[in-house]
This record gives sequence, C-alpha cells and structure tokens, in this order.
Amino acid sequence: MSLERAQAPAAVSFPHALGVLRAAAEETRLRILALLAEGELSVSDLTDILGQSQPRISRHLKLLVEAGLVERHREGAWAFFRLCETRAGLVDPLIAGLERAGPPLSEDRARLDGVRAQRADAAQTFFARLAPKWDELRSLHVPEATVEAAVLDTLGQRPIRNLIDLGTGTGRMLGLLAPRAERATGLDSSHAMLSVARANLERAGLARVDLRQGDIHAPPFARASFDLVVVHQVLHYLDDPARALREAARLVAPGGRLLVVDFAPHDLEFLRESQAHRRLGFAADQVSGWLSEAGLGGIATRDLAPAEQGQLTVTLWLAQDDARPPLETTPALARAVA
Repeated sequence: MSLERAQAPAAVSFPHALGVLRAAAEETRLRILALLAEGELSVSDLTDILGQSQPRISRHLKLLVEAGLVERHREGAWAFFRLCETRAGLVDPLIAGLERAGPPLSEDRARLDGVRAQRADAAQTFFARLAPKWDELRSLHVPEATVEAAVLDTLGQRPIRNLIDLGTGTGRMLGLLAPRAERATGLDSSHAMLSVARANLERAGLARVDLRQGDIHAPPFARASFDLVVVHQVLHYLDDPARALREAARLVAPGGRLLVVDFAPHDLEFLRESQAHRRLGFAADQVSGWLSEAGLGGIATRDLAPAEQGQLTVTLWLAQDDARPPLETTPALARAVA
C-alpha cells in the first residue's frame, strides 16, 4: 500500500518524463500529489484542505489526470481521485521524499485529518440507523470473530497480490484482508455504504484501499484482474446470485481464488421483511455448482454451525481458477470435506 513498487518501474520516454515533471512542478499540484499519497479524495475534500476554489482545484486535477499521475472515478454524483496505479515511477521518490513536518504540507495534513473526522462522523450517523438491524442478524449466527478467524484459516498463508471484495458494505473484509494484500479494492452499489467503509478503513490506517461504486452483476474491472475475489454475506440479498458468481469468477486471475461466505439454507422467513433478504440461504452443492459452471475448480466448503438450534449456519466456499493444479486444501477445509 506504499508508494514503493513491487517491481522496478518501466523506463519512461524523455517527452513523457518531461510532461510528468511539468505537471508535478507547481505548488498546488505537488500538494495534491502529497495528499493523494495518503488516500483518495474528492474535489470537495481538496477545496476544503487547500482553501482554493472548486474550478481551480478541478483544473489542477485535470492536468494531473492528463499527465497520467492521477486517476478519477465516479461514485454517484461524486468524483474521487487517487494516484494512478500506472503512473510514471519517477515521481514516487519525489513524493516520498517531501518533508511533511513543516508548512505547507504539515498544515495540509492537519486539515486532511479534519476532513476525515467529519467524514467519519457522517458515516457513523448513517450507520447508527442501520446498527439495530445488523445487531439482530449477527445475534443469529456464530460471532463475527469466529467467521473472520475461519476466513483467515481457510485462505492460509498464501500471498495476496490483488484483492477485491464485491459488495464490500462497511469494509469489514477489507479491514481483515487488505493488510495482507499488495493492492485491495472494494466494490459496492451504495455511496452511503462506501462512505462508511471509507471512514472505517481510514480509522484502521488503510486509507489507500481503492473503493468503487458499481453493480456486482457487472463489476467494472477487466477479466482476470484479481488473484483473490471475496463475496462475503452478499448473495442472499441478490435476485440473481448465480450471475453474480459468474461475474466474480470472471475477475479471478489464472491460479487465483474466489471465496464465498453466506448462510446455509434456513427457514427464518422474517429476514425477508426485516433484513431485505431475497434468499433464505444456499445449499453447499448449489453454490459449488454455480462456481463449477463458472469455470472454477478445487471447490471446498466449511460450515460454522451456531451454538443454538434454530439459528443460522455460516458456510464458506473456496474455489480456484482451473489454470493451475488442484488447490492445496488448508487443514480446516480438509477436515470440512472429509
């Protein structure tokens, strides 16, 4: 998640290097680059931090985008900006080497902290309205800590390069897995939920996670972009979960993995009304069949049974792209499928 690249940056042509350096060699634009090194920001955030008009900030951002240093993505009526993943590497030492203890960068950082605090307060207000329903649902299955421990156990110690959490919600899975990934992305259809996720991740020191608004049935990413795709407690909200899994499988890189976490079949009909659940859980072979039809193999499952009868069982499915030999099943999954 740092400015350092996993590989040496590609050589940059002389004209491109000149254009990049010209774009960066202006006070406001260099301050913007330093701020975006801390995580993505909106135009409104930058106007508040830098104390400049929106047209002026937008003009600077346009020049940085054209130079390939910054990328823009929309989130409803909002636009967020972040350092471009494919930016010319020669600017990274410049940004990393800036002295942050004195003005103007120290003042920018203080105002950035204020903007993040306001964003966190707004997200908390929104989430407070949802919390009673979420607490009700959590009380019906094993503790979240147990589910998260099972997720980590299931995934094992295999390195994670590019991670995406589809239907990220509050960003809970990103908070768990992003520290282990070289790059992490969260997708959700709700701007409000992404605001909650952004605040939660910033609070956890994970401000460089890429959050995108989009449809899980049509995720806006190239085929085979991620070596770990996570679909956590999402399928039961969907009208067409099979289609969502086909799209998730499309994103899995050769040899990559797809982890699904959801409920086993149950008869708690009230969840349709109180929690907007479309499906009352999924049989293990149903989801395994969808994953197989989507071209994934090595499928293993694990059930986390509740302590009390009549509550919900949480099921984990782990599959991988068939472009490599069968999955090395973790001990936990080996026990589950034995």
